[in-house]
Amino acid sequence: MSPTQRDPDGTRRVGPSWESLIERQIREAMDDGRFEGLPHQGAPLPIEDDAAAGDWALTYRMLRDAGMAPPWIEADREARVGLDRIRALHDRATRARPIERDRLRSALRTAVRETDRAIERLNAEAPTDRQHRTRLDLDAELARLERAFPD
Repeated sequence: MSPTQRDPDGTRRVGPSWESLIERQIREAMDDGRFEGLPHQGAPLPIEDDAAAGDWALTYRMLRDAGMAPPWIEADREARVGLDRIRALHDRATRARPIERDRLRSALRTAVRETDRAIERLNAEAPTDRQHRTRLDLDAELARLERAFPD
């Protein structure tokens, strides 16, 4: 459009409008294929509801987009990994030969201590007690391991 043109309704245009510039840029990008291969192409965009995060929503979104999480979530993840490790040790105990028992007891002691540290961190850092976990009892876990050993 030249600076002195008029629209069909008679409105004088001094220069191109922002809308026409934006529309042209979109059309050129489409023609160049710059919109091909974008995430969620041809599908609805996922809706992310951060309503429960309240004032922390932006912070949580930034951490998530950076592949990180708040410290208490990381501690909970470590605790879950530790609990899975303890479960695996108890499962292995059901098939353990007598020569393996001392090694399993030692591994269980280490796993319980590490998991308990993660649970302790989680309980100290979690925003509410709803996220807390019960600490482990080493003696109870060792007794459970002993019961799992075959006769």
